[in-house]
Amino acid sequence: MTRPTSRLRSLIPTREQIMANRWLGWLRPFLAHPQLWRWSRRGVALGVALGIFFGLLIPIAQIPFSAAAAVLLRANVPAAAASTLVTNPVTFGPVYYAAYRLGSWIYGDTPQDEPPVHDDADHEISIWERIGKLGLPLITGLAIMATIFGLLSYFVISAVWYWRVKAKRRRMVRYYQTRDGRKNSDPQA
Repeated sequence: MTRPTSRLRSLIPTREQIMANRWLGWLRPFLAHPQLWRWSRRGVALGVALGIFFGLLIPIAQIPFSAAAAVLLRANVPAAAASTLVTNPVTFGPVYYAAYRLGSWIYGDTPQDEPPVHDDADHEISIWERIGKLGLPLITGLAIMATIFGLLSYFVISAVWYWRVKAKRRRMVRYYQTRDGRKNSDPQA
């Protein structure tokens, strides 16, 4: 059985795949920096946070925006690119509906399942006007969700990474203490 981290890493795009992406061609000169490919706590946490932020905030060109931000902030580019998939054909509808509901709640409007077909003067509203009525609550909800989930993912990944490294060090200390025949006199070691 494979470890979950190995399985997760197999799903993340490789350096070659990202460099070969035609939409990221303009970033190739900047993608050579080794910090962008290092699997460090800060780099991965920031990369995932950027990917989730751009994945939720904008509906198209998420990977180029998150990769450009990762290059500027020296975050892990593969993690940024892969985490934009938080919105995909399966999750797109529910995420955008939740963002619209959140934005409507922020503005004090009562969200409707469908925007009105007639305005106050009983004139029929076009599809573009109906979409326009969704716009401000939707954009506000997306911005709030992108910021909250981006920050939350950064702190959760940092905490989990820190906890895993600390647990691994404790196991190593216990292993070497028992291997050398010494008893573990310090329970916090």
